[in-house]
Amino acid sequence: MKTLVEVLGIPRSTVYYQPLQPARDDVLKGQIESVLANNPAYGHRRIALSLGIGKKRVRRVMKLHGLKPYKRKARWRKRRDERRDPAPYENHIKGICPLRPHIIYVCDFTYIRYRQRFMYLATYMDLYTREIVGWHVSATHTKDLVIEAFWDALMNTGQVPKIVHSDQGSEYTSADYTQFLAKLGIQISMSKKSSPWENAYQESYYNNFKTDLGLEFDRFEGVGELVEAIHHTITYYNSERIHTSLKVPPIKFRLLYKSSQLKKTV
Repeated sequence: MKTLVEVLGIPRSTVYYQPLQPARDDVLKGQIESVLANNPAYGHRRIALSLGIGKKRVRRVMKLHGLKPYKRKARWRKRRDERRDPAPYENHIKGICPLRPHIIYVCDFTYIRYRQRFMYLATYMDLYTREIVGWHVSATHTKDLVIEAFWDALMNTGQVPKIVHSDQGSEYTSADYTQFLAKLGIQISMSKKSSPWENAYQESYYNNFKTDLGLEFDRFEGVGELVEAIHHTITYYNSERIHTSLKVPPIKFRLLYKSSQLKKTV
């Protein structure tokens, strides 16, 4: 008796062929889940960079298996005093792309609700490397919060930037802060009032920062443990978290720049 494949006149291998794509997708699914376990906020672009494969393939498998990065449902906003007069400083970084580190620092602060009160985090970011070069945590958002954070940046880098950009918060327009920067020869730059997109680098950073820190802030036993977690989260961002614009973490980008400059001198 003739078999079905003989009657139909098709190769026997066609009947018994098992497609390889589902198996490959299952392997990739496991790899994606592994990356998300350590980096829950990674989207398909960062996952692709981490795995060294195409982003379209990662996006397809994530959609196929319903894999999604963790996203915050609500965005914490810091309190602002909208009644103050406009600051006498222009936006000097609009349309500027620094060509090396320590030219432009952008700064901002955010609040973290912890056990029925607020803790405030101020940070300074190098606009070229996107590295957080200085930060400070305080129970109050005063001029001292941002001055201490900037002082931390000076101590960490040993460099004085040419421009420092912020919003028009009273902390940044205070005489002590502006005079401190002026004495160092720094040009002060500020966003227009109620224009957070003019400091989008820091706005974006805080959005991801709180996701990486985790939204259950009350889980920390004390302020010291919370500050330690903040330190670890900033370190993770600087040294491990892939920046989509840089394709590598900020510190690695800075080291690559330094290496390229050393080669030019040889």
